[in-house]
Amino acid sequence: MKLLIASDHGGFSLKSRVLRFLKSRKVDVEDLGSDSSESVDYPDYALKVAERVSKGESDGGVLVCGTGIGMCIAANKFKNVRAAVVSEAYSAKMAKEHNNANVLCVGGRVLEELGKAEEILAAWLDAKYEGGRHDRRLDKIREIEKKNFR
Repeated sequence: MKLLIASDHGGFSLKSRVLRFLKSRKVDVEDLGSDSSESVDYPDYALKVAERVSKGESDGGVLVCGTGIGMCIAANKFKNVRAAVVSEAYSAKMAKEHNNANVLCVGGRVLEELGKAEEILAAWLDAKYEGGRHDRRLDKIREIEKKNFR
């Protein structure tokens, strides 16, 4: 599995810990910044990940900002990106199993405890898209994309 990861300043500290966790799980992960806790604009970093996920250049991505919300909004502007902001493991698992979420967005200011972040990431990484009835729903999302991403 090849993942991309990026953060803004609000997620920088958590991103560093998430990188270590992903590497401990033998995930091939590429860090696209930011490189410090100095203020930056989250859309710039969401773009770096979402654009490449949209093009199929990686299996998915992880975006970290203060709450995960801004990154999620920006990432979902890209065709073929299904970004989900989560703050607990069950939603991470369902995001993958039911929505085939390929970008996980988390909040550095929300998930201050590494244990919780690890639990969320593990749930998302270990989950598998179920297909079946969910395919029909994702097909509807793809139809929306066709109308809005010309």
